[in-house]
Amino acid sequence: MSTLPRYAVIGNPVEHSRSPRIHALFGQQTGIALRYERLAAPRDGFEHAARTFAAEGGRGLNVTVPFKQQAFALARDHLSARARMAGAVNTLTWKEQAWHGCNTDGVGLVDDLTRLGARLDGARVLLVGAGGAARGVLQPLAQAGCAQLRIVNRTPERAAELAQNWQSACAGLAVQVSAGRLADAAVAGGWDIVVNATASSLHGAAPDLPAGLYAKGALAYDMLYAAQPTPFMRQAVQDGAAHCADGLGMLVGQAAESFFIWHGVRPDPVPVLGVLRAELRTQY
Repeated sequence: MSTLPRYAVIGNPVEHSRSPRIHALFGQQTGIALRYERLAAPRDGFEHAARTFAAEGGRGLNVTVPFKQQAFALARDHLSARARMAGAVNTLTWKEQAWHGCNTDGVGLVDDLTRLGARLDGARVLLVGAGGAARGVLQPLAQAGCAQLRIVNRTPERAAELAQNWQSACAGLAVQVSAGRLADAAVAGGWDIVVNATASSLHGAAPDLPAGLYAKGALAYDMLYAAQPTPFMRQAVQDGAAHCADGLGMLVGQAAESFFIWHGVRPDPVPVLGVLRAELRTQY
């Protein structure tokens, strides 16, 4: 039986996750030996799966859809400032006989948007979706200087609740935050950045968004990734987006931050992103 430190990505579905490959490459880059696997949990069995993993010697979990808010509840007594502000956890660390939670999604997104050349200072940003993925990126986007953030969701009440809760927790930041239905996404002049924080691309569909979303030179960013442009990215091109990107860079960036939390060493995400992108193209 392997005695290597054990880590995993937990989700439902999780079979598509590249996290094991990413952390293996980080381990090779930094000289840190580890075991990293996929852990599929029933939608009503997240807490049991996480506690069992810890009881079997697990040291850390990356949390993906749909469990980020359940992970927040699990680690509620040991949350980082980023996790508390996000109201969601994507990185769990087992220490002192308890799960400790952090959120590295926003760091990964902002770093990747910067790598892509997006101008965040003063930007108008549309965030599609109001789940755990969306919660994790609001604070970093605001801290990066975005001037306007609008959250739209298929269930508008969830978007309004997220906007209200976030504004209450982060009243000191000079950013306009609003919420509404998917059909209310368009604004005069368009958005500089549109981020798809829903899981729609996993199911081969794009969000039901209206036309006319994109300002001149705008970027469309899907948090999910694929070998070919996602349905959201194809929708964005048809609607006039100047640039499109998937979330592979965000995935690698947030994983690098998780790796740092677990091991105290910060890997370089750029060469790992290059390897993964090449592998995706080869496998298609």
